Amino acid sequence: IRYQTHVQSYGWQNWVQNGAMSGTQGKAKRLEGIRICLTGEAEQLYDIYYQVHAQNYGWLDWAKNGEMAGTSGLSKRLEGIRVRLVPKGEAAPGSTARPSVEG
Repeated sequence: IRYQTHVQSYGWQNWVQNGAMSGTQGKAKRLEGIRICLTGEAEQLYDIYYQVHAQNYGWLDWAKNGEMAGTSGLSKRLEGIRVRLVPKGEAAPGSTARPSVEG
């Protein structure tokens, strides 16, 4: 699994993978967005869907395979995240219309 986070005042961080920390530590900066994708054999077999709960917006719709989930330019923190693996070709776990909000 590879992932990338959008951090207050810093923007998008470098992609990291397999349990590495993404974001900041000890700087009191909020995470505002995330992108997640699979690698290797898993990428061929599954789609990864993820959904975030954003401050003042609640649960946004599902993002997929590296799409942005969360907010950008609005100073809103991520408050929760859901992640689901879905076999390739199967339906999304819910609506995918609005996974992110940009200001």
